[in-house]
Amino acid sequence: MNPMNRRRLAAFRSSKRGMISLAIFGTLFFLSLFAELLANNKPILIRYDGGFYSPLLKDYPETTFGGDFPTNTVYSDPEVKKLIEEKGWILWPPIPYSYDTVLKGEGRTTLQPPSRQHWLGTDDSGRDVLARLIYGFRISVLFGLALTVASTVIGIAAGAVQGYFGGAVDLLMQRFLEIWSSMPTLYLLIILASFIQPGFWVLLGIMLLFSWMALVGLVRAEFLRGRNFDYVRAARALGMMDVRIMFRHILPNAMTASLTFLPFILAGSVTTLTSLDFLGFGLPVGSPSLGELLLQGKNNLTAPWLAFTGFFVIALMLSLLVFIGEAVRDAFNPRKVLA
Repeated sequence: MNPMNRRRLAAFRSSKRGMISLAIFGTLFFLSLFAELLANNKPILIRYDGGFYSPLLKDYPETTFGGDFPTNTVYSDPEVKKLIEEKGWILWPPIPYSYDTVLKGEGRTTLQPPSRQHWLGTDDSGRDVLARLIYGFRISVLFGLALTVASTVIGIAAGAVQGYFGGAVDLLMQRFLEIWSSMPTLYLLIILASFIQPGFWVLLGIMLLFSWMALVGLVRAEFLRGRNFDYVRAARALGMMDVRIMFRHILPNAMTASLTFLPFILAGSVTTLTSLDFLGFGLPVGSPSLGELLLQGKNNLTAPWLAFTGFFVIALMLSLLVFIGEAVRDAFNPRKVLA
C-alpha cells in the first residue's frame, strides 16, 4: 500500500463515527445475507430415526417422517412436530417464521402487538414483522448496491468520454444530459412501473435509466482538467491509444473524488426503492419491503409498531450510510489534518 492510501485509511479510521457506522451497517448486512437461517418456517436441521435432514436445502414429503401424505411437509403442524420428536429432534431458526408465513391458529391472526412469539408484532396479513424486516433489509441493500455499481460504471464511462474528447462530443452530450436530467424522474418511474410488471431486475433497469447521471459532471470535470497534463500529452504523442490513456492515466485521479459520493448514491438508491414500494409501484405484491412496511403503518394507525419499526429502520440505515460517506469524504480530503 502506497503512502497516500495509508494516509487515507488512517484518516478513515480516525473518524470514530464513521468506523462505528461501518461496523454496525456491515454487521447488519452480513446477518441479513443469512436471512434463511435467521427467519424461516422450515427447520435448519432435523435428526430423525438415525438420519439427518436439511429442509432448507431440500423438500421432503410428509411420509419421510412417518406422516400419511406424500405432499411437502408442513413443519409447523403440531402432528408433524410430534412425529419427528418421537424419533429425533428439530433445530429451528431463532425466528420460526419466513417473510411470507401467514400465522394461523393463534386466535387473532392479524395485527398482533409485539410479544415473545413476535418480537415486532405482525402486520395486517398475519405475517411476522421482524422476519419481513430482515428479508426487506437485505433486498433494499442488495438493490441499492447493484444500482450504485451499475450507475457508477455507466456514469464514469460517459463522463470520461465527454471530458476527454471535448468539442462536439462534449457539447452534444451536455445538451442531452440537460434534457434528460430535467425530466421528472419519480413520475416517469411510476409511469413505467405501471406499464411493466415490476420485479427486481426490471425495476433495477428502469431506475438505472436515470441514476447514472450522478457522477457524470464530476468525472467530466476531472477529465477536462487531466487531458491537458503534460504526461497525458506525452502519452498521446507517443501513440498510446485513447482508451488506455483515459482509464490508466486519467481515471485514477477522477476516482478519488468519485468514491466519496458512493455511500450517498447508495442511500439515494435505497430511498427511491422505498418510495416506489410505498406508492405501490415497486417490488411485486407480497415481497418483503421497507416501503411496504411504511405503507402498512399508514393504513393501520391502530398498530403503531408498524410505522415505528419502518421509520426507525430506514432512519438508522440512511444515517449509517451518511456517516460512512462523511468519513470517506474526509479520508480523501488532502487538507484533512489527522488528530
